[in-house]
Amino acid sequence: MAINVRDLGRSPGTMRTLHEHVPAPKDFGVALIGVPEGSDLELDLRLEAVHEGILVSGVVIAPVKGECGRCLKPLAYDQEVDVQELFYYEDAESFEEEDEEEQHRIERDVIDLEPVLRDAVVLTMPFQPVCREDCEGLCSECGARLEEDPGHHHEAVDPRWAALAGLTGTAAEDTAAPSTESDEREES
Repeated sequence: MAINVRDLGRSPGTMRTLHEHVPAPKDFGVALIGVPEGSDLELDLRLEAVHEGILVSGVVIAPVKGECGRCLKPLAYDQEVDVQELFYYEDAESFEEEDEEEQHRIERDVIDLEPVLRDAVVLTMPFQPVCREDCEGLCSECGARLEEDPGHHHEAVDPRWAALAGLTGTAAEDTAAPSTESDEREES
């Protein structure tokens, strides 16, 4: 996503608009949600020369696909993201070292929009996307969708109390072991 800005020169106030569709690069998202590689990113940007460099501002529309973090239902929507970033001229005065890493530079009259777009789009994506705010998710025992079966539940016996389950009348009769010869000898 390299854009040539030679035509803007170093004349503050010079401006150009950019309306393009560019393919999304690889790894443009997070674990559960992202922009599929090769899908169209719609750029509607304004490139404006200022004293320090080129100011890029505008909107990016990205097709986002993923799955709900609770029920794993597929998600798909268009994300509109505002972008504003200043690309500094190569010979522009440098700031402190830690700020220099965060600064974007114009190299040989070309700016690379990919890191700026990646930061803008990926940072607006939810870390744990959901299909609805009240999504109930999946059953932790069997994986059934709780939305489809609202009364879904499992009878679970706490293993720490399982030995005491035999003390009730019905369970004791079912679990009683048949008598053996050694039991009969002890009784006599």
